[in-house]
Amino acid sequence: MELVSRSKPITPEAKVKKVVTKHLKDLGAYYFYPATGGYGKSGVPDIVGCHAGLFFGFECKAGKNTATPLQEKNLREIKAAGGLDLIVNEANMHDVTNILNAWANIKSN
Repeated sequence: MELVSRSKPITPEAKVKKVVTKHLKDLGAYYFYPATGGYGKSGVPDIVGCHAGLFFGFECKAGKNTATPLQEKNLREIKAAGGLDLIVNEANMHDVTNILNAWANIKSN
């Protein structure tokens, strides 16, 4: 008897997140997906974490999607506090390791 998979197709944004988290795992970075569920802050980036002692917030988008004004505000606040803010999409999702390492080098000098 053959089992039929009932898994849902992966969305384009989920593909971006999957690539990003692979890079983060390979780097040994600490990260998580914040759950806002009515108690958290709205507009928080999709992925937040820490690498080489430095805080980052990544908003993942796919296709022509762009960050909302509230997401952009949160990213600006992260940057103003000394963290790395980044909108990640198909164009730069494979650059996450290089971006984080370059940013860590800049911040340590």
